[in-house]
Amino acid sequence: MKKFRKVLDGLTTSSPVNPSGSSSCGSAAGTPSAAQTPRELEIQETLTSEHFQICKTVRHGFTYQPTALAFDPVQKILAIGSRSGGVRLLGRPGVDCYCLHETGAAVLQLQFLINEGALVTACADDTLHLWNLRQRRPAVLHSLKFNRERITFCHLPFQSKWLYVGTERGNTHIVNIESFVLSGYVIMWNKAIELSTKTHPGPVVHLSDSPKDEGKLLIGFESGTIIMWDLRAKRADFRIYYDEAIHSASWHHDGRQFMCSHSDGSLSMWNLRNTAKPFQVTFPHGKTQRDGRKESCKPILKVEYKTSRNSSEAFVIFSGGLSYDKAGRRPTLTIMHGKAITVLEMDYPIVDFMVLCDTPYLNEIQEPYAVVVLLEKDFVVVDLTQSNFPIFENPYPMDIHESPVTCTAYFADCPPDIIPILYSIGAKHKKTGYSHKEWPLSGGTWTVGSQAYPEIIITGHADGSIKFWDATAITLQMLYKLKTSKVFEKPKTGEVGRGAELVEDDPFAIQMISWCPQSRIFCVVGISTHVILYRFSKHDANTTITSLEVRLQCDMEDVISPSDTENTPYFSDPSSHSPQPQPPSPRSSTPDSVRDSIPCLKVKNRMIRMPPGYQAELVVQLLWVDGEPPQQISSLDLNSAYGLLAFGNCNGVAVVDYLQKTVLLCMSTLELYGSADPFQRLTRSPRKNRQSTTDFCMRGLSNFYSDSKKRTRTSYQSLTELSDNQVSLDLERSKSPTSAPYTPSLHNDPRGTGEPVSNLRSCHYSPVFYLLDNDHVNGHCTSPTSQPCPSGRGRVPGGLEGPRLARRGPGRPPFRKAQSAACMEVSLPVSSLTEGYSSRRAMLQQLHGVSMYSHDEHHTTTYSWSERESRENSFSRSRSSSVSSIDKETKEAVTTLQFAESYSRKSDTLPTPCLWVGTSLGLALIIPLSIPTDEQERQEDPVTVAPTATVLMLKGSVLRFGFLDCGGALILNPYEVWRDQHAPEEPDRPRKRKLVNFSPSSSQEASGDGHLAVVCSERQAKVFLMPSQACLYVHNITESSFVLRADVVSVCNSVCLAIFCANGHIMTLSLPSLRPLLDVNYLPLTDMRIARTFCFTNGGQALYLCSPTEIQRIAYSQEMCDNLQEMLGELFTPIETPEAQNRGFLKGFFGGNAQTFDREELFGEAAAGKGSRSLAQHIPGQGGMEGMKAAAGGVVGELARARIALDERGQRLGELEERTALMMTSAETFSKHAHELMLKCKDKKWYQF
Repeated sequence: MKKFRKVLDGLTTSSPVNPSGSSSCGSAAGTPSAAQTPRELEIQETLTSEHFQICKTVRHGFTYQPTALAFDPVQKILAIGSRSGGVRLLGRPGVDCYCLHETGAAVLQLQFLINEGALVTACADDTLHLWNLRQRRPAVLHSLKFNRERITFCHLPFQSKWLYVGTERGNTHIVNIESFVLSGYVIMWNKAIELSTKTHPGPVVHLSDSPKDEGKLLIGFESGTIIMWDLRAKRADFRIYYDEAIHSASWHHDGRQFMCSHSDGSLSMWNLRNTAKPFQVTFPHGKTQRDGRKESCKPILKVEYKTSRNSSEAFVIFSGGLSYDKAGRRPTLTIMHGKAITVLEMDYPIVDFMVLCDTPYLNEIQEPYAVVVLLEKDFVVVDLTQSNFPIFENPYPMDIHESPVTCTAYFADCPPDIIPILYSIGAKHKKTGYSHKEWPLSGGTWTVGSQAYPEIIITGHADGSIKFWDATAITLQMLYKLKTSKVFEKPKTGEVGRGAELVEDDPFAIQMISWCPQSRIFCVVGISTHVILYRFSKHDANTTITSLEVRLQCDMEDVISPSDTENTPYFSDPSSHSPQPQPPSPRSSTPDSVRDSIPCLKVKNRMIRMPPGYQAELVVQLLWVDGEPPQQISSLDLNSAYGLLAFGNCNGVAVVDYLQKTVLLCMSTLELYGSADPFQRLTRSPRKNRQSTTDFCMRGLSNFYSDSKKRTRTSYQSLTELSDNQVSLDLERSKSPTSAPYTPSLHNDPRGTGEPVSNLRSCHYSPVFYLLDNDHVNGHCTSPTSQPCPSGRGRVPGGLEGPRLARRGPGRPPFRKAQSAACMEVSLPVSSLTEGYSSRRAMLQQLHGVSMYSHDEHHTTTYSWSERESRENSFSRSRSSSVSSIDKETKEAVTTLQFAESYSRKSDTLPTPCLWVGTSLGLALIIPLSIPTDEQERQEDPVTVAPTATVLMLKGSVLRFGFLDCGGALILNPYEVWRDQHAPEEPDRPRKRKLVNFSPSSSQEASGDGHLAVVCSERQAKVFLMPSQACLYVHNITESSFVLRADVVSVCNSVCLAIFCANGHIMTLSLPSLRPLLDVNYLPLTDMRIARTFCFTNGGQALYLCSPTEIQRIAYSQEMCDNLQEMLGELFTPIETPEAQNRGFLKGFFGGNAQTFDREELFGEAAAGKGSRSLAQHIPGQGGMEGMKAAAGGVVGELARARIALDERGQRLGELEERTALMMTSAETFSKHAHELMLKCKDKKWYQF
């Protein structure tokens, strides 16, 4: 516990601490200001570093780039391997575990130790791993690294401890699973084939023991050679040389025949009585041509041959084998049952499949009941017990990537009634036709932990759909799906939509999400610069969607153009609160002139029937202006208590009253400052006739700072005196994705600015990051589903683009298509990563696989990346006008918005509704709102918005606002209690708006005590005391990187600031003192997908999209990590192994009962010797114990260590018991042999020895 005392009042004339800070600002605690006050504020901060720890909790979604499949028929557990080295273990709903190989090598094959709670993985780095599944977090027990041979195939017989390993050289090695060492028994390829064979048989592609005799091993080579190896006699029983390459083989359960699949699309059946030729060869999908030959077919990659009790006909199931002439056919799985052939078309290529059977014994009738099909991007289970072969409804969230995820939102501790309501409505729209049987993967056990609370994850997708997921207790279940595209008209056939040039493939892609769980009001922002507001209702309704159009394209070229001689200022009167019509553009003669005052999409203007759920009420669209497309929306916030919606972009901000369906405010960022612009924004080339314009829209710092504090701002004086830079301080701000390099051609470019990060309470969205390079290529639009974009056509000097370019003026760029939501870019800090690349463009294309935007060709002055980086590291630096005259400028973008009860002026005594606006220049503006309190007046009287001169300053683009009361508690946003507007009205109970307000003064005796405002930017965090606006604490978060996400969250009944940086660090700072509590280098930013989807939530949790198909949830609180073990499911449950079927005397006598043999006698060290140490190296694994040691720590560390010690003691006692039993067995064997020797020599004479 540490007591912090700070200034409360008496600072009305104070200014914030110098944003440039000092070196001590990034130390253990925030730097307080030195002002004195008669009264002090006492805040008890309860959070310490022991309350925080980073750990991964669970991974949801479909395994990205799957490679292998395995199934335990007794435990009913399924395993999926991936190319990145991950293994996904699935059982009953809730039993879902992800583990990763440390090397990251691709998983080639998986083999369960059936009913033993263990799994063997073979990886692409030629290493075998043995995983222990008898713990909630699987761990590697042993590893065996092959040095000289490549692993190609593995086979582990049921109830055997000897693993057969085939290699690329054609050899077959045998590994002891218990000790994980090689046996001296080796089947060499040159011993397996005939001596007369002159060619190598190729790699081993199949290994299996005969169901009839376990002492016989079937070995299949890629070239088509098949060998039955007698393990006892160490020789081949027979050899088959087939013309076509073999891909797989499968036994009949009686062990008399087997089937092979080949590269020519054929299936061959072989009988052990006559192996000279196959007794049957079929081309299931090959038709006989006129000349009598079969048409060529694709390879059959895998075949399974299973028998059934209810039918004399066997199941033959295989993938591939279609004829080549059927172009465009989708991948298929074929099920042959007798003469019936069923072809199941799949949406994606088949990676692997496996038939699920009742018995683990290969020599019994298999009785298949389902087939698991692993596709590249899906996971399907087919019911084989029904003739129409329906699929099972998948209980796992495998369709997160149904459309690419473009943004995410995470809400913890939601109202408890919201999840059942969403589920009941979403259940009405579920697909039908699924199998009515239970999900066949029923292994493991899982119960809801005692720490569970309602959690919801919302994902926005490229097709405009929104999905609500129940994320309670580390599970993920689909609740409700909303399609935003239904709000708009479909373009007619042959008609090119107006948004086609803005976004080519995905015009409805979701960029931002804002949701108020209490009022159930939902708002989304789309890539086509549209905002849709939804209300929730349990009843269907016939209604018309209200559409508002906003002209938010404020152009500043009249202010900065050196050729402009107009004295009339461009900006409209700030008191008008509405955009003024722009003068006709000189480009009116071009075809672009028709694109003026039109939106990108057309909203349905007729009566629409809306089903229960979220129903669209209002659509706000930005308009094209003078042939220029609207700029991307970069910030969003709504407040249900105020009935207001605000959004902004690089041009300005707009405020909409969604109750009265009116636009209250629409003005540029510069207009918001009024007469208190903190920067001198002068013309590029000062002239006397431009003086009036300069005087109108530029103001010095003297009007903003009090005289007593002007001395502390000397570092800015040289910047305010510059006359050549339109935004003089922009270069001195932190350069990150949200502040682009300066270029006149980018003055009206959407890529010059960036977007903020997600708001935990109300707004979560996907930032758009931009990278500008020196290559002069026009950017080409990419959709969320596309790959790196090709560059657009270059400009031809003197061509058609030449005159148009000249008419644009130096401050207006040529038309650029907007960047799609799912293809984001970031300007990463210059580091060693850029070495070896010709440009940052090449580096990021290599790293992220995204397209890069560039400067316009008419701009020739550029900076090198080292110069830009030096500017990034310099916050305030004096420059001469000659240097600044070639500087490039961008607009000041609105990067974050938040409604709150706050103080807009220092003289305010009571909090009032306000809108906090954060910009890319590190400024925070406070806009007061005058909202009628009476419900009737609220519906009729207008809401007044009056921008004032209240400005707070930080270093870097502002990302997040948060508010605390003077006791350090988080102030929640006021909200409206949900009411169903379409429910039948009750005459005696008229519906009224019920508001819940969390005023800063509600928990305090004196309303004048004020509150604390937490403001976080890309480089800095500050805590201000309102209404005095005094900076109490400042903390420099990073100098070499920048912040991507920041949120004020509740953890352990307290509040902290959670931060995620581009360098991969996750940090937490105490509030209000900004003491560093956690700083872990957890997640390097290797993919912009992470930056786009990372978000924090209350309770110490966060999530991000770790792959295009998977969501990774993490915990950063010690309490959550400690409870994780209880929340995870058990993979292994003790189950008796089913007994082998009694075949009867006659059937066994005449049918050839399965023969068993002792593999230990053949493969053990006593008989076969030790394996070659140079061939394979044994690597002992962690066994789970060391991993548990590392995880144990914090408050319950001692208890965890004691538990580990007990587990280790039990493990040692178990090992001692096993050794004792082994010694007893050895002693009994020795006694037996000694007794036999005594009986043998008992009657012999002495001379007979």
